[in-house]
Amino acid sequence: MKGESGYIPDLFDTVAAEAAVLPVTSTEALALLDEWVERDWIRALDHAFAAFVCNIVHEQGEQPSAMLALLAAMVSHQVGRGHVCLDVRHLCRDTEPTLVLPPEGAGSLPADSLRPSDLFADISPDELIAGLDQSGAVGNGGQSTPLVLDGSRLYLRRFWRYEQAIAAGIRARLEDHPELADAGLLSRALDSLFGTGPEPDYQKIACALAARNRFSVITGGPGTGKTTTVVNLLAALQSVACESAGGDGTRGYLRIRLSAPTGKAAARLSDSIGSAVDRLPLENLPGRPDRSAIPVQVTTLHRLLGSRPGSRSFRHNEDNPLPLDILVIDEASMVDVDMMASVFSALPDRARLIMLGDKDQLASVDAGAVLGELCQRAEAAHYLPATVQWLESVTGCRLPAELTDTRGLLLDQAVAMLRKSYRFDENSGIGVLAAAINAGRLDRELVSRCRQQAFDDVAWLAPDWGSAPFRASEPGIALLADHALTGSPQRFHNSGAGRRVNNEPVAPPVGYGHYLRIIRDGKPGAGGETEAREQWDAWARAVLEAFNHFKVLCALRQGPFGVEGLNREIAERLRRAGLIDRTEGWYDGRPVLITGNDYNLGLMNGDIGVTLSVPRDRDDGDKPADTLRVAFPSSDGSGGIRWISPSRLQSLETVYAMTVHKSQGSEFTHACLVIPDRLTPVLTRELIYTGVTRARHWLSLVVSREGVLEEAVGRGVVRASGLARLLT
Repeated sequence: MKGESGYIPDLFDTVAAEAAVLPVTSTEALALLDEWVERDWIRALDHAFAAFVCNIVHEQGEQPSAMLALLAAMVSHQVGRGHVCLDVRHLCRDTEPTLVLPPEGAGSLPADSLRPSDLFADISPDELIAGLDQSGAVGNGGQSTPLVLDGSRLYLRRFWRYEQAIAAGIRARLEDHPELADAGLLSRALDSLFGTGPEPDYQKIACALAARNRFSVITGGPGTGKTTTVVNLLAALQSVACESAGGDGTRGYLRIRLSAPTGKAAARLSDSIGSAVDRLPLENLPGRPDRSAIPVQVTTLHRLLGSRPGSRSFRHNEDNPLPLDILVIDEASMVDVDMMASVFSALPDRARLIMLGDKDQLASVDAGAVLGELCQRAEAAHYLPATVQWLESVTGCRLPAELTDTRGLLLDQAVAMLRKSYRFDENSGIGVLAAAINAGRLDRELVSRCRQQAFDDVAWLAPDWGSAPFRASEPGIALLADHALTGSPQRFHNSGAGRRVNNEPVAPPVGYGHYLRIIRDGKPGAGGETEAREQWDAWARAVLEAFNHFKVLCALRQGPFGVEGLNREIAERLRRAGLIDRTEGWYDGRPVLITGNDYNLGLMNGDIGVTLSVPRDRDDGDKPADTLRVAFPSSDGSGGIRWISPSRLQSLETVYAMTVHKSQGSEFTHACLVIPDRLTPVLTRELIYTGVTRARHWLSLVVSREGVLEEAVGRGVVRASGLARLLT
């Protein structure tokens, strides 16, 4: 029960005996939060939100409690860490691991000050929830309160609404199966695309399952054929629609849009979808759909929805829905709850949504783990007997008995998992490592095999970083910088020569020297004549493609193992090799990563470009002097090049090294993953798996201390959310 001040005395009884300076008013709680802000434990935004909530309660004529102020700051802090909500029961049971407070490397508090565990660890969660229920700043979602309490989950109201909107959009589509004019047509189309046979073809099964639902998820690891699957699915759906509308005489094509969260992911999907469409046997399908019926242009979600600069709202919403019948979202693991709610708001009621992605990758940078939540039960499928019967009748495949569950959920009937990798076989170190990491079982035997070059595609570097944690020795830095220059083919079996993947030859691994030599040796007009724009564009495309052959990936941003330190060291090594002429400012060959959306230039967070020296316009008949421009791949999938003056670019950084988070949606021929010399909060199974699977053909692991990699693989990430519960 509340006291006269609004403070709940018995919430603090247990800790009061141990903590002499325990805050008992909201003012003192805000002062404590100030200390945490000064020491980088929490953000200034978290403190400001706590003060805002206290002001609301004060305006209602009540005295805000210390616990309300603290919980308001903590739920804001958790959103900043990617959680959708704060689970109060977890907070009381395991305070510091739940909050990750104090954070690694943060300033220490005075001896007489309080830590979160002093405040929450000994408090009864039932009493805490009861206290929140009585606060005027906390509601159940039906009131306009800044905080929403749903069971034991405390939300910022905005994020509670996002989660509710996503769940409602999914439920509505799961309960409304599309009308298939003839399941036989679908079966014929799938047989033409995949062939026939009783053995489980999980791509074919995924297509059938998605065709049966207005909402579907197709998940799978690297090389399992997610893009191939969705292209075949779209061809099958267009085939059925075309045949149902009258065959060759009358075209009844569905309106399809393809999207991805980032410009890089969109460009990569455009390339892979274009080649997949070219291989389709459309002439054998019912209705014989044209190739134009399968789109190859991929746009970012921001562009698709119609971003409004300076606003969270989009041009397309429930009042102005997207003009489409099917929306495909690739790399869906990167989509946060805010964006996903906006997608459902803009979808027409009868439109299909198809999500593609790897459920085991890192979740979005912003709050939420939508794909991971939806795929929690994907491994065992949990298909109802009726679903299995329908799938077997349409595909001709026999599903394994262990995928059937008489108690399967409605959501389970819309989630398909691709289970065979076509990129990695049992001899691929990248594939073996990815599977072991995913299972959380990276044993010493496998680590030893990687060290001993037992795999053709994996190199192990163990630089001497020195004895002190987070301090690197010069020999260690030199080893990594040299590796970034050349790619160290000598560290791979047979120096990387003679390797084949899927019967195709694979070029030996390279480093950054490769793209810089293409800049130097392949530049048009080297003889003094200005070449056509097309030749400059072709050169820029070759440079950008070569730059993607190698990338250094880091878990951290700061320190010798982080992006900032390694970018400096690698640039200096390239300068000493004569491949760039400086390491600061703008220079020919500088690669840059866009770190904020620029709607005026059409650049999105995550876009990568390379600075090139090109001729400026002729002046008074003299030969044109060179000027610097940054070449970015066009985001429309056309293969074009955008040339942008460096002076117009605002939010960016040099990108010889990038964080694993920023690498999501990208793929590199040769990825070099740098493991720091001790565990940090960000070093988890999901991060290691994501970094390893960015490598298409070659992987370098830079590991300096025994056991760190293995320990990191044993630590998984669970983001607080209630989405899966809403769909049970």
